[in-house]
Amino acid sequence: MGKPVVDPDLCTACGICVDECPTSALDLGDIAVLARPDDCTECGTCADVCPNEAITLQ
Repeated sequence: MGKPVVDPDLCTACGICVDECPTSALDLGDIAVLARPDDCTECGTCADVCPNEAITLQ
């Protein structure tokens, strides 16, 4: 699949992706960020739950 990439123009920092990430690889600041890329399993959960489609896997 790929690692999540967050579009800063679409992310509203709602935190849903951070809450749903099974490996806690994401953190929330002004936007969601992949804070621990080595922990990311590229499962796509973050992209699936984002209500604004701000996350793509690349």
